[in-house]
Amino acid sequence: MERVVQFTGPRQVEVAEHGTAPLPPGHLRVRTRFSGVSAGTELTAYRGTNPYLTRTWDAGARIFREGAAGIEYPVAGWGYSEVGEVTEVSPELAGTPGLPNVGELVWGIWGHRSEGIVPVERMIGHSLPAGLAPLAATFARVGAIAYNAVLASDIHVGEDVAVFGQGVIGLLTTRLAQLNGGRVTAVDALDVRLATARSYGASATLNAVAGGVAEAIRNATEGRGADVAIEISGVYPALHEALRSVTVGGRVVASGFYQGDGVGLRLGDEFHHNRVQLICSQIGGVPPQLAGRWTVERLQRTFLTLVAEGLVDVTSLVSHVVPATDASDAYVLLDERPSDALQVVLEF
Repeated sequence: MERVVQFTGPRQVEVAEHGTAPLPPGHLRVRTRFSGVSAGTELTAYRGTNPYLTRTWDAGARIFREGAAGIEYPVAGWGYSEVGEVTEVSPELAGTPGLPNVGELVWGIWGHRSEGIVPVERMIGHSLPAGLAPLAATFARVGAIAYNAVLASDIHVGEDVAVFGQGVIGLLTTRLAQLNGGRVTAVDALDVRLATARSYGASATLNAVAGGVAEAIRNATEGRGADVAIEISGVYPALHEALRSVTVGGRVVASGFYQGDGVGLRLGDEFHHNRVQLICSQIGGVPPQLAGRWTVERLQRTFLTLVAEGLVDVTSLVSHVVPATDASDAYVLLDERPSDALQVVLEF
């Protein structure tokens, strides 16, 4: 039997069982070992705030349309990055270059389920890099999100960078921005995360609850403001503060998944008067100016290579490894006690 984690309604989680499906042509079967939980996107489905639950995404027109919901409960198998063992390969795929063999550990995206049936094109080259721990490979997707935001920010050596939000993706963003040559100020509402940000390369930290973030950043930069701010928490007041914190003509990269109306965001203030560049970074694609060289696949592979080479530490961010049978407890933890958790991983 296959086990699948699913949301049956707002803040309702169950582990359903289904019969194992036959393997279709052109696919691999992977037995899941670890599956990383996204504290951002997944919680929108868990809490019932995801826009797909109330509107439909028109992929052709690329707009949301009012009316019918794009997804309905139960929402099954959501997940962000998985690691597992190949247990079966469709026979006609034998000899395919880069194809993982039966028994190999692989990384990819197939959701919170005990086994994945994955198209071959999504598994080519997805064997774990040498020296990479299986648990670390669950960071492929979240690492790519952080990497994408840093690419969009176009940081130059010696520039002042503010990173708003120091959850898992924010901490990875802080580290990558520092590797890219930026002097990073990390901003968060939780002191425990700010302490971790110091070890991930932040040269300064600011508690958002204390207020005066934009003023402190300007004071530290001879009145200019940061060259770049990356907002990755998905909270509108944080996006507003990021806009307040950058220099005239500065760049703000909005990489969070914002929900509902923009309460706390006032675009007639500093955004308007300082002619701030506001750029969206979303993992469905790379910055347009880099599309000839970068892909989402390259983002993921490059990030895992950095981890394997020891340039980015991810395993210390894993605060909880939870048996998949107790998945409900994992979401309650992330929803109600975020200060107690960083990366939560389900173990199958």
